[in-house]
Amino acid sequence: MSVGKKGSAIFSGFRALGLYSNHLAHVLRFHKKHREFYVLTAVGQCFHTYNVSKVSTSDVIIYVFASFIQVVHTYTGHQGDVHLLLPFGDHLISVDKDNVVIIWDVESEDTYLQISYDKASFEVSALMHPSTYLNKILFGSSQGSLQLWNIKSNKLLFTFPGWASAVTVLQQTPAVDVVGVGLASGQIIIHNIRCNETLMKFQQDWGPVTALSFRTDGHPIMASGSPIGHIGLWDLEEKKLVSQMRDAHTTAIAGLTFLQNEPLLITNGADNAIRVWIFDVAGGDGRLLRHRTGHSAPPTKIKHNDQSGLNILSAGQDGTLQSFSTVHERFNKSLGHGTLNKTRAKKKGVTHDTAKLPAITTFASETARQSDWDGIIACHRGFLVTTTWSYQKGSIGAHKLEPERFNKNRSLNVHATAVDITSCGNFAVIALSSGHIDVYNMQSGFHRGHYGKDKAHAGPVRGVSVDALNQLTVSVGADRLLKIWRFKSKELLHTHSLPAAPASSLLHRDSGMLAIALDDFTIQILDMETRRAVRRFSGHRGQINDMTFSPDGRWLITASMDCAIRTWDLPSGSLVDCFLVDAAAVSLSMSPTGNFLASSHVDGLGIYLWSNNTLCSMVSLRPLSADYEPTVIMLPGTCPSKDADSSEMLEYISPAQLDEHLVTLSLLPDSRWKNLLHLDIIKKKNKPKEPPKLPKAAPFFIPTIPGLVPQFALPTTPSEDQSKVVNLGVLAQKSTFYLQLENALDNNSYEEPVKLLRELGPSAIETELRALSPDMGGEVRVMQSFLKMISSILQSKRDFDLAQAYLALFLKLHLRFIADQPELMEEAESVSAHLEETWMSMQTLLNQNICLLSYIKSALL
Repeated sequence: MSVGKKGSAIFSGFRALGLYSNHLAHVLRFHKKHREFYVLTAVGQCFHTYNVSKVSTSDVIIYVFASFIQVVHTYTGHQGDVHLLLPFGDHLISVDKDNVVIIWDVESEDTYLQISYDKASFEVSALMHPSTYLNKILFGSSQGSLQLWNIKSNKLLFTFPGWASAVTVLQQTPAVDVVGVGLASGQIIIHNIRCNETLMKFQQDWGPVTALSFRTDGHPIMASGSPIGHIGLWDLEEKKLVSQMRDAHTTAIAGLTFLQNEPLLITNGADNAIRVWIFDVAGGDGRLLRHRTGHSAPPTKIKHNDQSGLNILSAGQDGTLQSFSTVHERFNKSLGHGTLNKTRAKKKGVTHDTAKLPAITTFASETARQSDWDGIIACHRGFLVTTTWSYQKGSIGAHKLEPERFNKNRSLNVHATAVDITSCGNFAVIALSSGHIDVYNMQSGFHRGHYGKDKAHAGPVRGVSVDALNQLTVSVGADRLLKIWRFKSKELLHTHSLPAAPASSLLHRDSGMLAIALDDFTIQILDMETRRAVRRFSGHRGQINDMTFSPDGRWLITASMDCAIRTWDLPSGSLVDCFLVDAAAVSLSMSPTGNFLASSHVDGLGIYLWSNNTLCSMVSLRPLSADYEPTVIMLPGTCPSKDADSSEMLEYISPAQLDEHLVTLSLLPDSRWKNLLHLDIIKKKNKPKEPPKLPKAAPFFIPTIPGLVPQFALPTTPSEDQSKVVNLGVLAQKSTFYLQLENALDNNSYEEPVKLLRELGPSAIETELRALSPDMGGEVRVMQSFLKMISSILQSKRDFDLAQAYLALFLKLHLRFIADQPELMEEAESVSAHLEETWMSMQTLLNQNICLLSYIKSALL
């Protein structure tokens, strides 16, 4: 398949990690067969389904799914974006932004009823079905009033004047006729709609009510959500606030639901989190039981943690460092938020911690000694202090590394820019914006020296790396210099001038190749052994955000602000793959096993995995032309556009012959032609020792026609006047293959007899060739036609192996007869000439390839 059609020849979208929820409320459903609750959350254009007991994993068209997988119904008719949905028996109610209410018949997909409201007087903001109210729907409006409709008769039954504030939530209470109404003013109204009587009122001080839910396990408790992430718990008997669950989410509570007859509360929010709370402690407060949490702000840096490639470390703009498993979500872990005082942060919480650190800009990890001490070191935005983290403990580590030369003077505006950890896990190298590079011991946190007499570089250091054997340290700075230092003695060994200021650098320790991204959007590859620039890549049209090497060091994969992800082949020095994404990738990481490429993107909360196609199939990588136009690929885990051209995904079908000048084999199994010369030996070996015995009661079988393709024999109805005398002419009847050879003498077309021979088995082929001899009822001209058929196969250069096998068997059976017939000898000499010509061209090509391979294996390139 051409690269242009697929978008990428190497990578194809696999799945997304770390996406759990958005600003839409979740939906809770009970599975009768499984006897379990399932919660559904929306993520972009997809939705996720989770088992509540495990918590393990806007459009104008409405889609209905069966078993959460297959689209079974599609409803089209809204002109505006749909923002409210309510399943209602055999019907579905939807409301769009244009204030149009459509009631659909689920099975027929027809419009059962359509109601249009005037936005100025009644803008629908909430709807619900009151329990036991047949065919009734209650609508709430932004103007504050409520309307009760009978949708079967299309009648407005009653209008409730409201409470002078927009209705945000309508929720059925455990009591019949009573509903809970949440208002934009923060008021919560418990109202009897049969008597039109307000039973009680509550006031929430955190802004509009975003969600309501009622306990049904015997406790008269109501939960209310707020825009700032707090949850209020209200006692309906005592009519008061009994508890507060502050900072349940860092964003607005999108949805909250109590499980039926269970003390469990499920909440979700736009902070990309689903949480299950259990109420089993005195005082009515809920504690966190289970959760699935991702980044609440886009990731800034991702990196595979170990050589297994099963865990990806991710630092986000929310200030957290998290680990996501590529195997299962239950192996995910959060290492928490960076802070200068871990003890105080535990007491006050992250929200009220005054010593918390800003987001991590870059980090390095090493697993060699992570069970003994911290194995991760991170830089924070605008901070001089670098922090260590423990993957084993799942928290921030013991050390806050800061050079003493600045005397903790925060007004100097110096910050850490790059870090690296040695392969042994004992030392950390930290580069600063002041041009200094310091070395620290990871176990003790002690300072172990710095590079250069005063500074390593005259400007900010943009990248620093240590080789695999702790022999050399390489650094690049804004002064356009690349410097190679001796790691232990801190001695400067080599200085290399760069054509532009570097933005970042990356060292592949196994191959010793250093990739340097420059500010002019080009990439230079430096060989650490020869200390020379060996490759230069250009083509990006924006700032290069990140780079990653393939495990064998053959590919360099880069991402830039032009939304392109490019793959460069280092041995050939060419671009071999390129594709575009909707949002620019900010970080890349190739799995140490080479099976997945992980990426994070601008304004995206997830980590996206791309599978490496070269591990599963044969991918031919050719250098892309200078005018190559890459195509856009949807991010993994997002639904494809409905207008996407399905022809782009068609598989490539190889033609029967790639080129008329190439010799092509038949691709038939060897058993169909390889043993033609040894059939007599095989038959002798397989001859039964004794005749087969008939079974006592043979089962009934439908008679079949002999051949490789099973065909049933049609029953023949005997005629009344049929003679019982044997017709000897039947014994000399010509076969289909014989007749086709006769016809080929006239039309000179041998495709049909060749096609027939391909379908026959070895024994049938031998029988057909024996029947060509005059002794068996054949003719000399038909034998001559067979030789012409072999010549036509050789001239077409197709089925080369079959032609050799058929000719060998033919000569074995009729060699002496052919020698006595001048016509057959002349035709045989013609076949021999064609055979020799074809074989000579093949031998020349084989010799050339063998010579080239021998040179490549022996020459010093």
